[in-house]
Amino acid sequence: MSMNQTGATPWRRYIGFGALALAVVVTASALGQLATYPNLAPWYAGLVKPSFNPPNWVFGPVWTGLYALMAFAAWRILRRPPSPARRWALTWFFVQLALNTAWSWMFFGAHRPLLGLVNIIPQFAVIVATIAAFARLDRVAGCCLVPLAAWVGYASVLNAAVYWLNR
Repeated sequence: MSMNQTGATPWRRYIGFGALALAVVVTASALGQLATYPNLAPWYAGLVKPSFNPPNWVFGPVWTGLYALMAFAAWRILRRPPSPARRWALTWFFVQLALNTAWSWMFFGAHRPLLGLVNIIPQFAVIVATIAAFARLDRVAGCCLVPLAAWVGYASVLNAAVYWLNR
């Protein structure tokens, strides 16, 4: 097995990149949960919600799958050789992840659906930019983020409806 410039075998680099991608995504998820869970009851439970609001138990499995796909996609991009395109793709990725985490604090932590809406609209645009940047480098990585865009698009409409119904 050959060694790279740092002395690490390729499989060790891949494992390291996987651990990095997983750690970043799990940290973002945990930070978002710190704002979300304490505010589910009574604040969120007391809000008027639209008829298309899913039951609370749906969010955990959906976000677990989305975060797993995000980590896998980031790992695939991290494995690519360093380049300006890779740097931009990862920058978009980390921006969307930061916006994702901030949304929980804005919506749940601050009890402000309007603030969540102010976040989620650009967040959706950054996710689309991330998909495009990832797809240019690795088609599978780009495709892994399409469910995230679909869910955040749906969440945007849901966020807007919650704001409208509770203003």
